[in-house]
Amino acid sequence: MISLTVTALVFGVVFLAELPDKTALAGLVLGTRYRASYVFAGVAAAFALHVALAVAAGSVLTLLPQQIVQALTGVLFLGGAAVLLLKKDEGEEDVRSPENQSFWKVAGAGFMLILVAEFGDLTQIMTANLAARYDDPLSVGLGAVLALWAVAGLGIVGGKALMRRVPLHLITRVAAGLMVALGVWSLWEAVS
Repeated sequence: MISLTVTALVFGVVFLAELPDKTALAGLVLGTRYRASYVFAGVAAAFALHVALAVAAGSVLTLLPQQIVQALTGVLFLGGAAVLLLKKDEGEEDVRSPENQSFWKVAGAGFMLILVAEFGDLTQIMTANLAARYDDPLSVGLGAVLALWAVAGLGIVGGKALMRRVPLHLITRVAAGLMVALGVWSLWEAVS
């Protein structure tokens, strides 16, 4: 059964963490060059694969003793917050343009870009942590994939307008703050 609370929490954390990432910029670049629906199809498929891998990894972590999992997820959340706060603005991705606007070429370009760029990314690691923490792979997977799809959609359709209204540094700080809170909470539970 899906927990709406876990799904909403995961959505919020992953959405905020992914928003200032290269995905929004890559989606923006692809969306300005190609048909948005084709780009989104490829990007969405790549994110679904990434979330499935992350949830599977997180589910394996639940086999460890609970205190170890809580301590590990706490440290990883704090590390993720540090990465968010310390990373530099990455600029636009270099994207090779397909020769025409066929669905398979454009969707394939979006899929490959995200598949490579996001492998082992902070949000993939965070999704694995959340799957281990909540031991609810379906809710965590649903929240994570919806958040990633939302960020990709925003990047493809309205990235420029969003970035003009919401400063990137503010989004990054809010995401880092949420990760610090989750990290401290996990560490506190590990030692209690």
